[in-house]
Amino acid sequence: MNDQIKLRIVEGLMAALVLTGLWLLLQLLRLPADLDELLEEGELVVLTRSAPTIYYHGRDGYEGPEYDLVQSFAAYLGVKVRFVVMDGVSDILTALERSQGHLAAAGLTRTPERQQRFTFGPDYHTVQQQLVCRRGGAQPRSVTDLVGLDITVIADSSYVDSLERLSRRVPQLRWQVSRELSTEELLEQVWMRQLDCTVADSHIIAVNRRYYPELQVAFAVSGTESLAWALAPGARSLLPDLQAWFAGAGHQLEAVRERYYGHITFFDYVDVRIFIRRIAERLPRYESLFRKAARRYRLPWTLLAAQAYQESHWNPRARSPTGVRGLMMLTLATARQLKVSNRLDPAQSVDGGARYLRHLLERLPAEVVKEDRLWFALAAYNVGLGHVLDARTLARRLGRNPDIWSDLKTVLPLLARRQYHRTLEYGYARGSEPVRYVQRIRDFRDILERWVPAGNDKPLVALEEE
Repeated sequence: MNDQIKLRIVEGLMAALVLTGLWLLLQLLRLPADLDELLEEGELVVLTRSAPTIYYHGRDGYEGPEYDLVQSFAAYLGVKVRFVVMDGVSDILTALERSQGHLAAAGLTRTPERQQRFTFGPDYHTVQQQLVCRRGGAQPRSVTDLVGLDITVIADSSYVDSLERLSRRVPQLRWQVSRELSTEELLEQVWMRQLDCTVADSHIIAVNRRYYPELQVAFAVSGTESLAWALAPGARSLLPDLQAWFAGAGHQLEAVRERYYGHITFFDYVDVRIFIRRIAERLPRYESLFRKAARRYRLPWTLLAAQAYQESHWNPRARSPTGVRGLMMLTLATARQLKVSNRLDPAQSVDGGARYLRHLLERLPAEVVKEDRLWFALAAYNVGLGHVLDARTLARRLGRNPDIWSDLKTVLPLLARRQYHRTLEYGYARGSEPVRYVQRIRDFRDILERWVPAGNDKPLVALEEE
């Protein structure tokens, strides 16, 4: 055998080894395509991105609307979840097309173009695309007013499709696309006057307007659209199970909506603007008191701070017409019960209010759990524990769940109606007030946690310079 033949044999063997190695590697990296393989592997790979309306690291670990729903679906399948966080929609869709995940749960709208590329699960939320600008800046009222404005949207998004559709009516319309920035970052740039306008889904704007109150919706650029999960080409066999789970997930969907959007029912530009200013101007005087009481009574300090703001706007000498006083607006009877000698002393007021909230938490029925327990206790702080217990009784009568806030907040206002309160132990109550009270505290807490953390003070500086 001559040297040339030997060389060819060696080259052939090496090529075969390389191909074998590549085949083995592909097998190792290959995602299980059907449910049987998925159950055997025990892992659902989900493509997502970090955003307040999707998936993020919160006060108690990872959370977000998509995170909660995916975890519930995975529990239904009996598998664990591995989230793969990507930079943007474009990256997610490319990775999904290459079957680098089983599904994408990333706030994706169901568009005709995407439906040609992917199989979608059931709709779980409806949104509308809106053009958003800044107060004091560009004030477009129609598509023609957009000509000449600095507009940027995220690349490969449904927002681009909408702008392209609008440009057929107004050919002079121009915009840029960004592959580096998220929708949330573009909203911040509009707020910082680095852009004139951008386009975002209505629920994303509702969340972010509380952090950047000068953001203003100009007009809608689309009709109502649906959000849904998209399946990878190799994971379409999961569709029947996805449909079956969503069909029985009504309560889970409602719980997620309540947790992340239930308190975002109003937007008061002046209120939010003043609150953000007072985070810088007033909160530093009392922050240590909130933190100390929170440690002592095992409560989130930001919840105490938000509650105190709702009660008194962080004014230690606040007084209501009914005689409640101080940072935590304690009644005279409650102050005596708590041995608070001076309701106008900030330290005594914060400690007393926190102790009273802990007392209410411990008196609630064991069936009320997790965050619902906090909302029940706050409602009791406002209207009295007896009325909250009455609302639970009434909820049972009306066939609603007495242990979850999303149901109780619909029942509490009924305590003002004679046909209901005359049959309850504690009688009449202005039940709408504790509902608004809890909503506003939750909202103030969310805003506070956005502005207070270290490394997030740049917007505060910019706000103070205005």
